[in-house]
Amino acid sequence: MNERDRFVERGRPRWEQLEELLRTPYLAAADWSRLATLYRGVCADLSRARSLSLSEDVLRYLDQLAGRAHNRLYSVRTGSGWSILRMAFVEAPAEIRSQWRFFLLASLLFYGPFFAGAGAALFDVELAYKILSEGQLAQMEAMYDDPNMVRGAGEDAAMAGFYVWNNVGIALRCFATGVLGGLGSMFFLVYNGLMIGTVFGYLFAVGNGWNLLAFTAGHSAWELTGIVVSGTAGLKLGHALIVTEGRTRTGSLRKAAPSLTRLVLGAALLLLVAAAIEGFWSASSLPMALKFAFGLVQVGIVGLWILLAGERRS
Repeated sequence: MNERDRFVERGRPRWEQLEELLRTPYLAAADWSRLATLYRGVCADLSRARSLSLSEDVLRYLDQLAGRAHNRLYSVRTGSGWSILRMAFVEAPAEIRSQWRFFLLASLLFYGPFFAGAGAALFDVELAYKILSEGQLAQMEAMYDDPNMVRGAGEDAAMAGFYVWNNVGIALRCFATGVLGGLGSMFFLVYNGLMIGTVFGYLFAVGNGWNLLAFTAGHSAWELTGIVVSGTAGLKLGHALIVTEGRTRTGSLRKAAPSLTRLVLGAALLLLVAAAIEGFWSASSLPMALKFAFGLVQVGIVGLWILLAGERRS
């Protein structure tokens, strides 16, 4: 065996590991550390190959491999605006698809009570008073007595800020309470689904339902999906604390952190868009039919974002 063959035989396992990492679109923190180590190794191999005056094909391969690894390591700027936007618009929907079991469970926990509460309040108004207080229901009835809640431009901006605050508060509870083994996320998904559904059912029962539907049509796809994605992150968090796969809980959380980050940023994107639409569009005096048409378009956009946006994952 000549010098070239011995050199290639010794280095091939490391080079193949590096090739595999470079083909992986999403890397965990431990993978980035391993990538950096292998990159330094291939740089040393390239220097050694040059000193031994090995054949051009070996030098070219190692030079290209080192270049690819360098670009992968140093083209990423953690925390930069572009990486955050990419994570929210590209990586988040792919992450939702990869966590489809948690997403499906969160959807069932939210929409099951939502439709149960809506149906119960619609067919028996008295049941609504067992779920919400008389004052809360009276306030909702008065709020949606008029189909248009026209405001000034300054009021629109203030209300958009309020909706951001309100939506983030709901999402934070759905996610952060996942630290209780996922039970907190389950509770808040069920609770919010039941409350929102009961309001819908009650207002339809007293004759203000279409006004509510016209107001919420534009932003509900974004807002409700944002709540579900927040719950998905909370369930994932709880799962990481319980099913550690032999790691410490800290190690298990560290492994789940990239996934949780993508889910939380995806939820934030959904809720921010919802707040903008709710603040500047939903209360406008536009015809009800136009609001419903706009709402259907938003349902399509959110659905396509979840189903098709981002890179596919194995």
